[in-house]
Amino acid sequence: MSISKSLYAQVRQRARFRCEYCHYPEFLSSAPLSIDHLQPQSLGGTDLLDNLALACRRCNERRYNFTTGVDPKTGTEISLFNPRKQSWSEHFIWSVDGTQIFGTTSIGRATSNRLDLNDERRTDRFIQKSRQQWVKSGLHPPIDDPRQSGKI
Repeated sequence: MSISKSLYAQVRQRARFRCEYCHYPEFLSSAPLSIDHLQPQSLGGTDLLDNLALACRRCNERRYNFTTGVDPKTGTEISLFNPRKQSWSEHFIWSVDGTQIFGTTSIGRATSNRLDLNDERRTDRFIQKSRQQWVKSGLHPPIDDPRQSGKI
């Protein structure tokens, strides 16, 4: 089943036109952000508004149909961040320079690890380089996102 234009518009507006995981702003993208099913359709998830999140292509692909991840600090498998039930600022924080996202809870760490929010496995560090440019231009991170006050 395909998402109606009206429903897609509601999801985009609710997310304030940014990825609900990494907070990538849609206006910096060459393509509209996509719809992510919090409970994947392959696991019985629906197209109802409460099951939908706005996601950049990268986060959506890495989340795939996973609903859990491993907290690297504890080694425990835990449910991934759910933007319908949880607040981003309770689980994540930006580095002082605004280029990295740190999970501050087991949910945040497991989600950051599963979605590779800082793209730690890539050698070209494209995500950090892009974020550095966005920070310099004043476009990032979102003003309402918390930033750390020192080293974590």
